[in-house]
Amino acid sequence: MTRAGVLLAEGVATLRAAGLEGAAGDARVLLAHALGIPRDRLTLALQDDVPAPAMARFHAAIAARAGHQPVAQITGRRAFYGRDFIVTPDVLDPRPDTETLIDAALEQRFTRLLDLGTGSGAIALTLLAERPETTALAVDLSQAALDVAARNAQALGLTGRVEMRRSDWFASVAGQFDLIVSNPPYIGTPELDALSPDVREHEPRMALVPAGDDGTGLAAYRVICAQAGAFLRPGGWLMLEIGYRQGDAVQALLRDAGFDAVGLRHDLSGHPRVVIGQAAEK
Repeated sequence: MTRAGVLLAEGVATLRAAGLEGAAGDARVLLAHALGIPRDRLTLALQDDVPAPAMARFHAAIAARAGHQPVAQITGRRAFYGRDFIVTPDVLDPRPDTETLIDAALEQRFTRLLDLGTGSGAIALTLLAERPETTALAVDLSQAALDVAARNAQALGLTGRVEMRRSDWFASVAGQFDLIVSNPPYIGTPELDALSPDVREHEPRMALVPAGDDGTGLAAYRVICAQAGAFLRPGGWLMLEIGYRQGDAVQALLRDAGFDAVGLRHDLSGHPRVVIGQAAEK
């Protein structure tokens, strides 16, 4: 048998040879996954012999990562705002930057929430978990994504407080909400080639590039900003994750749509990340 520490060193070398940044960290995550142990227990297991089935799982995982498949897709999990979420190739991998949207939302009071383009459900379900008095409608055009979000809702014990519905933005939405949130597709078509292979080749294109893109990545924002006011209660909030160069344009869209208190939130790297606006009091 081969010891876990030897396997780890081999995995790190393979990932570095593939030109991947963070090779050591990725290899540790994948080895813990292959062994079926928590990541914080891996160091204690490095002198142990690895059974053949676990070794095969690790080699397969390293090969997948060397081919630029995201770690979260390989393990099927991603930590987000202190909770684990199921991740598949049908949904966008939740990023730490999106936690900026969670923080902005939690600054406000709300009991009825709409999440547009919910994907894995990470945003809606995190807000429900943080605000036990809240209910939500989570919509997505992809039924496969909704199925993943439903699995996450069940895993987190939130099924009774969220409805999953297939909808092209607001097309199948009715009623009014205190808060509307969205991390819509915002990559302009010309930017696709500049994305890392992890994203470009393995994440769902419909979650990256908006339908009808004119090269700016703003198509989804135009739809959402123009229609959101009809679904917000007076004084309710619209909050949108953005690309770091889209802050001015999206703020202008909100102002043109009649939103008040339009503003910007920055992520931990200092990049513009979330645009917010408040529906006018009537």
